[in-house]
Amino acid sequence: MKNFRPGRWLAIVVLLVVVLLGWRWKAAGTEQVEPFRTATVDRGDIRVAISATGSLSALSTVDVGTQVSGLVESVSVDFNDKVRKGQVIARIDPSTVQARATQVGAALASAQASLAQAQAILRQAAADHARKSELVKKQLVSRTELDLATAALDQARAQVASANAGIRQQKAALDSAMVELGHTSIISPVNGVVLARSVEPGQTVAASFQTPVLFRIAEDLGQMQIVLAVDEADIGQVKVGQIASFTVDAFPERQFDGRVRQVRLASTSTANVITYPVVVAVDNTDLLLLPGMTVNAEIEVSRRDGVLRVPNAALRYKPTDAEALAATPRSGSGFADELPRIASGLKLDASQQAAFDAALSALRERAAARMAAPAASSGGGNSLFGRGPGGQSSGGNRPAGNEGAMRQRMQERFNQQFSTFRETLDAAKQVQWDAAITALVGAKRAPVYKQVDGKPVAVTVRIGAADASHTEVSGELGEGDVVIVGTGRATK
Repeated sequence: MKNFRPGRWLAIVVLLVVVLLGWRWKAAGTEQVEPFRTATVDRGDIRVAISATGSLSALSTVDVGTQVSGLVESVSVDFNDKVRKGQVIARIDPSTVQARATQVGAALASAQASLAQAQAILRQAAADHARKSELVKKQLVSRTELDLATAALDQARAQVASANAGIRQQKAALDSAMVELGHTSIISPVNGVVLARSVEPGQTVAASFQTPVLFRIAEDLGQMQIVLAVDEADIGQVKVGQIASFTVDAFPERQFDGRVRQVRLASTSTANVITYPVVVAVDNTDLLLLPGMTVNAEIEVSRRDGVLRVPNAALRYKPTDAEALAATPRSGSGFADELPRIASGLKLDASQQAAFDAALSALRERAAARMAAPAASSGGGNSLFGRGPGGQSSGGNRPAGNEGAMRQRMQERFNQQFSTFRETLDAAKQVQWDAAITALVGAKRAPVYKQVDGKPVAVTVRIGAADASHTEVSGELGEGDVVIVGTGRATK
């Protein structure tokens, strides 16, 4: 230990630093820079969904109130109790209403007695009038006495009519009192579950101006609904019957399903944000979901299974100037490659297939002639089936108005080229063919850079559905192709 002086320790440290630096220099020398980051074109599912929030509620919720005022005598149900239609759930002290009913009953008895008295007077007046009519004929009494008897008879008849009206009035008052007496028993109007109870025994309720709500009853919690607030930018994609999946905070690990039942027209504006109510029907037979729960939902507006797709980064990638010069365009037949796939979906017979093959062959010959024309020598493409310089769509730099006109002309040319074939189809297949051609011509297009022999090759693809990570494509890409998604990075 005495031989290890400070100078030797310093030499050892310097030697270790030199070795470390040498190792780092050697490791740095083995690093290589890949020119591009790539991904493989594959087939998979694309699910397009929009997100919204809302709350759960029962399909039918009934507010039960009272039509009479008084003291609550008893309450026979509590929160979460199941009730049946017609079941008494509370009672209001009936003494006040009963006293009024008794009073009206007495008034009815008095009116009936008045009727009996009036009828007796009528009988007497009728007999007096008959007797005096006979005496007038014999000239034993004056005509004046007969007139007085007639007036007394009419008066007696009026008194009987008045007594009858009084009886009807008192009967109506008694019926009203008995109805009010029946209203002192609060009954459930539906079969359901008590969600809320806002009354206690001994409490006084007043129904003078507005019916107070005593109970809130949900008719059926086995079937519920969600009212979602969907943004105006997304509401155009929502249709009745679409599937919605959602989660609630009470069960964060479980996903529930529902189906869109209604898209309401009335909008709601909150802080200048316009939303529309969308009602989603939910099966809740296990009764896990409760009214009022906050819901985070996704409505599946589109789903494509087993489609050709690329990462979204491939569509965002833009090469540098040097890379763009190296990305030589790849020639292709464009739309003509998609037509056999459309025709296969029509299930053509032999004659129809022959007509289609003839039209497609003529289309390919026309496209080849355009590609070989001197006018296309500088661009490497054509306006209908090929591409312009750099692999971009020939209409890519056109104004929006010109782009629409170009698509219309393309549609007309397709119709002319395949008119003979279309006439061989029945009406249903003609509609299917027209829709497919319209979708093909109107599809959005974008450039994608494919890696071939380590070099970028610009191709144009048609864009379909897209989710958060992938986009459906068709055209000049195939499954297994390698596309560029970004610039290179250093690797060992």
